[in-house]
Amino acid sequence: MTTIPHAGHLLERARWAARAYADYDAAAVSAIVTAVADAAYAESERFAGEAVAETGMGVAADKLIKNRACSRGILDYYRGEDFISPRVDTARRIVEIPRPAGVVLALTPTTNPVSTVYFKVILALMTRNAVVVAPHPRAKICSAQAARMLAEVAVAAGAPDGIVQVIDEPAIPLVEALMADERTDVVVATGGTGVVRAAYSSGNPALGVGPGNVPVLVDSTADIAAAARRIVDSKAFDNSLLCTNESVLIAEESIAAALCAAMTRQGAHILDADATRRLSAFMFTDGHLNTDVVGRDAAWIAGQAGIRVTPKTRVLVAPFDHVIAEEMLAHEKLSPVLGMTTVADTARGIRAARAVVRIAGAGHSAAIHSENPSVITDFAAQVPVLRVSVNVGNSTGSSGLETNLAPSMTIGTGFVGRSSIGENLQPHHLLDWARIAYNSDPAVVMPSFAGISPWHTPAAPVPEYPRASNDPANGPLPQRIPPVGAGRTLGPDVDALRAELRALVVEELAQLIKR
Repeated sequence: MTTIPHAGHLLERARWAARAYADYDAAAVSAIVTAVADAAYAESERFAGEAVAETGMGVAADKLIKNRACSRGILDYYRGEDFISPRVDTARRIVEIPRPAGVVLALTPTTNPVSTVYFKVILALMTRNAVVVAPHPRAKICSAQAARMLAEVAVAAGAPDGIVQVIDEPAIPLVEALMADERTDVVVATGGTGVVRAAYSSGNPALGVGPGNVPVLVDSTADIAAAARRIVDSKAFDNSLLCTNESVLIAEESIAAALCAAMTRQGAHILDADATRRLSAFMFTDGHLNTDVVGRDAAWIAGQAGIRVTPKTRVLVAPFDHVIAEEMLAHEKLSPVLGMTTVADTARGIRAARAVVRIAGAGHSAAIHSENPSVITDFAAQVPVLRVSVNVGNSTGSSGLETNLAPSMTIGTGFVGRSSIGENLQPHHLLDWARIAYNSDPAVVMPSFAGISPWHTPAAPVPEYPRASNDPANGPLPQRIPPVGAGRTLGPDVDALRAELRALVVEELAQLIKR
């Protein structure tokens, strides 16, 4: 079991790795990131199946898509971008030098476990950060296995020992201690509202996101057949485990019947009033979502609610009259159950979408199916979300898998959603930039900085983190770091290296005494 003192060891080891990795140049980092992304891609199918088996949630084929998108997909999206080398702006007479955050504590969810591990680890490695993964307890096995696999590949490709680590036995007190520890430089939290609030209350910098509750408006100008297919596909994707999935469908009355018929042809089942009441009673008890439905198949949910549907039913559509907080079907459901209401016109549709977001999901995302740019603009301007997907399923639209938004498993909700970021999480969020600013007077000469970089490719592997000789997990220290004369050579700075090793050991012991 991972104890708080042992977790302190992980952070100390991560700091060791982060300090070394912060000096790597772009070529060395690229080699490491490419190796890790390729390995993650190669194991995507295995981990997709293991995630479903462990959590009981989602669809393996869809998790495979997410795992691939968060491995080579991330690599391809940022190909050609440089988060390592200094940026020289001769016109503004400023040189920007990227500095990694240091140690990233990555909290990952049960809904998208492996894809989020992939995503956060690769972003951390791209920006020369060390990362400690803290998985959700219900997905701890597949998450830990994925993280350890990435760690082994990263070290084999030249990264420092300890650059990627994982908490094997996550628990609330342990994660709280890690979030508050001064050795954690930034917390990146993906999960429920409680997790995100705890991250922001930890006393350390945090990047967290709010919950989703996505309204989708279909107006009279939309391609009804295409909208129906996209909505059903999106709602069925991984059984709605992405927080970007559509939650409430708002349809103009003039096309509502045609839209329902088209969705039925795509595998949706439109519930009558009695079935809707039974479904709502099963899904929401005492005003709270029954978590048994999260990520489960539509046919299974229907059966538990006493509703007969065909085994091939992909989505349950539950009509209701008014978007109010007391209507539970207007809340986030994280399952292939879609609330639906109709409106007389787009103005009322926009007001209904605003009401959905007031209930939950402020700052998150919304979708619209329309060919009217004025309506689309009004929708985006008036609904308080920071990403609006147009004529695409929102599960893969706002997450960047089927749009040109940055592909991400962490969706920033901005100030309106009480988040520190308003974008999809990207590499630049894990960097600080030191700026060399020259006198703006043209008479003061600014020399050329072209080609100058303070970073380098390590000439030799970074020494492993110093470990106690009786550490049972890693073997005796003499076996792991051979003495001089046993196949190991040291450079001229051996005294400085030894002094640093001693200082780190003393510091670690001091931290343990404090605890």
